[in-house]
Amino acid sequence: MKQLKTSTLFCVLFIALFAQKTIAQNPENWTSKQLIQPADLAEKITANRDLPVIFSVGPGAPIPHSIDIGMGKEKENMDKLKKELSGLPKETKVVVYCGCCPFEHCPNVRPAIDALKEMKFTNFQLLNLPHNIKTDWIDKGYPTAKG
Repeated sequence: MKQLKTSTLFCVLFIALFAQKTIAQNPENWTSKQLIQPADLAEKITANRDLPVIFSVGPGAPIPHSIDIGMGKEKENMDKLKKELSGLPKETKVVVYCGCCPFEHCPNVRPAIDALKEMKFTNFQLLNLPHNIKTDWIDKGYPTAKG
C-alpha cells in the first residue's frame, strides 16, 4: 500500500512539473485586452469600415483583407512581417491571427506579437481564435476570402 501511495505521489508530481514546464514554454505574450473577438472583426469586414491592417501568420489567409505573411515560426516570415510593418505608423490598428491550433500550442502568434512590441506598435490585437480558424471563424459563418 505504501508503494502504491509513493508511486501515485510521484506520478502526480511528475505531471505537475511537466504541465508547468509546458506552460512556461508557451507563455502568453498578450493580454486579454489585446484580444479582438471574431464577431467584432467580422463586423468591421462586413461593414468595410474601421478596418485594421490584418496579418495572417499561419497557414493561409482565409480572412478577407488579410496580408499572408506565412508561418510566424519561420524567421524569413517574421522578416517579411517586419518589412510590412516598417511602412506603417506605430499607432496603426493591426490585427494578427494564425488559427492553426489552440493558442497554447501555436508556434506562430508569439513571434508576431514579439515583433509588434519590438517595433513599438501601440494599437495591435490578436484575433481570439482559441481553438482554430475552422471552429472559431469559418464554422461560425464569418466572411472568408474568395480563393
